[in-house]
Amino acid sequence: EVQLVESGGGLVQPGGSLRLSCAASGFTFSSYAMSWVRQAPGKGLERVSSIDSRSSITYYADSVKGRFTISRENAKNTLYLQLNSLKTGDTAMYYCDHGEFRGQGTQVTVSS
Repeated sequence: EVQLVESGGGLVQPGGSLRLSCAASGFTFSSYAMSWVRQAPGKGLERVSSIDSRSSITYYADSVKGRFTISRENAKNTLYLQLNSLKTGDTAMYYCDHGEFRGQGTQVTVSS
């Protein structure tokens, strides 16, 4: 059974930082590209960032480029997203995405 468990969200002030983690199990993590997607209140899903299986290729949405960094540790079956210089517009539920499966999400709220 595929499981994706996100953690690391929270309430942070504008300009602050968070590090999200996604613990993966039930599939060969090292063989899959992975993504982070987010959904803000009243809006659709947005792909924030993706990384290939060997950490050779990354993608970032224009809205987060230069502020967020995706990484992974295949030995630990874990995906990360470092969020820096957070803005109120980054407030959303963040999900770890396998392509076919998605976790339950972790809430990021940016507010003063």
